[in-house]
Order: sequence, then structure tokens, then C-alpha cells
Amino acid sequence: MIRQLFVSSRPLSWVNTAFPFAAAYLLVTREVDATFVIGTLYFLIPYNLAMYGINDVFDYESDLRNPRKGGVEGALLDPKVHRVTLWAALITNIPFLVYLVIVGTPLSWLVLAISVFAVIAYSAPRLRFKERPFLDSITSATHFVSPAVYGVVLAAGVAAPLWFRPSLWCLLAAFFLWGMASHAFGAVQDIVADREANISSIATVIGAKATVRLSLFAYLAAGVLLLFTLWPGPLAAILLIPYAIMVAPFWNLTDAEAERANRGWRKFLALNFVTGFLVTMLLIWFWVLTPGCTPGETYGWFAYVPQATDFGFVGGVGGHSYPGVCTRN
Repeated sequence: MIRQLFVSSRPLSWVNTAFPFAAAYLLVTREVDATFVIGTLYFLIPYNLAMYGINDVFDYESDLRNPRKGGVEGALLDPKVHRVTLWAALITNIPFLVYLVIVGTPLSWLVLAISVFAVIAYSAPRLRFKERPFLDSITSATHFVSPAVYGVVLAAGVAAPLWFRPSLWCLLAAFFLWGMASHAFGAVQDIVADREANISSIATVIGAKATVRLSLFAYLAAGVLLLFTLWPGPLAAILLIPYAIMVAPFWNLTDAEAERANRGWRKFLALNFVTGFLVTMLLIWFWVLTPGCTPGETYGWFAYVPQATDFGFVGGVGGHSYPGVCTRN
């Protein structure tokens, strides 16, 4: 049972949700504290168990017809552990959520609520956003981008709105497009299985060829947006090129051959680790280049950190004043 729960949580995807939160939180606070550790752990395991566990329970009929299920790409849960999976997701999530609400602000509660709702709504009966074409890809992207947004608003506290400068919006929008592109391309390989199970998705509705092309354009658009971020952010645009190259061979893929896209999907899973490493290096570089807050200094319009003010802001977990949130001496 433990093994099935472990596989259901998609260990290969843990980093995709934990890293955005951890990076965003750390870049705001510039320190490792209890909330950083607890938040990172939450988005590492419980969050993914809820997201993928609920999916595996309510997609069981479709998964039976899907040859790639039953391994690292997704668990084929024994019906006997369906109830246990749902309870495990609930029990592991609640303690973390209670803590995060206690240390947060109303804005952080809102972002966290949206994030958790997206996790549930994607697969839960009656909502089933995964069966609503285009909304499925939007919801999936929310799964990965919302932890980053939450990391910023939780760490910055009452000053959070001032952190959302144009550069940060471009970065988040690029990340969102990457998430949508990745979900859409991932849905292509399941077209046959999903149609046999009467499950709709962006790929079953517009077809394999159109979905692949949409994914490629979304990856390229994400790269363009990254050009408008602070240095060395524009270098991250290069990291989108391998994703475009990955989907390009399937440009004319037919629905009947949709399962061939799994070859590209396996490359996607491996590529994420390389990309994650390189993004980490860029973030470290950005950390080194970004100065701490100097009272009286005004950051540019394209800065990630907010502009200094005459009033000052003290926010974030524990009421600390953080870099970029200037306070008056």
C-alpha cells in the first residue's frame, strides 16, 4: 500500500511544485526558517499526493486502458486502496495547511486556497476540470505556478502586492505558458485511452496535430516573455528551445498514432531535471547580483523587488523586514 501511495504521488514531479515555492520564498526572505522548510515539504509530497492521488482514484477506468500507467508516469491504483489514498491525501495535507494559514496573511490564504482548489477541481467528480478542454491545461499550469506565487506572498506578508513588478509578471507568465504547453503535450499520448473512456481533454477535442503545434508555440512564447525579465533571466529563454525541439518531431502527428508522443514525453521528464539544475544556477546568479534593500533607494520599474517608499513596509512571516521591502531608519 505504501508503495502504491508513493508511486501515485509521482516522485519524479515532486520538484516541479516544491522548487517554485522554495525559490520564491527564499528570494524574498533570503533566509531558511521553519516556514520555508514546512512549506517546501508540503509542496514536495502532500501537495503531490493530493493532486495525483485524487487523479488516480477517479481516472481508474481510463488508466486501465492506458499502457503507460503502472510506473513512474502514473500509478494504476488497486481499487482496494482508493479510499486509503483519498484519506492519506486529506490527513497529510491538513496539518501543513493549518500551519500555513496560521503564519500567513489574507492574501496568502487566497493564493493557497486557489492552489488547493485547483488540485481538487482537476480530478474530483462534478468539477473535473481535466475534462474541460483548455481549462484542463490552465488548471494544470496553476498547479505549478501557484506555489511560486504563494511563496512570494507568504514571505513578503503585507508588502506582497509591491513585489509584483512587470519583470515578475513576465516570469510568472512564462512559467504558466510552460505549464500549459507541457500539460497539453502530455495529453496527446492519452488521446486513444481517454476517448475509449469517454474522457475529454484539450487533445481529444482539437486533436493530436493541433495540440502539438499549440504546445510548441506556447513554449516559444514563454521564451519570448523571459527576455523581458531581469538579468540573467533572459538567458532562461534558451532553456525553452530544447522543449520546442522535443515536440517538433510530432508536428504532423495523427490521432491514430498519438501514443507515439510518449517518446517525447519521456524526454520531457528527463529534460526537466537538466532544466531545473540550470534554472537553479541562474537563480544563484540572480541572488548574487541582486543587492539587499537600501532605504531611500528606488528600484527600477522592471525590478522584481518593490520600490522604496516614505512609509516603509514590515511584512512577511514573523513580522520581519525583508530585502527589497525598504523601511525608514
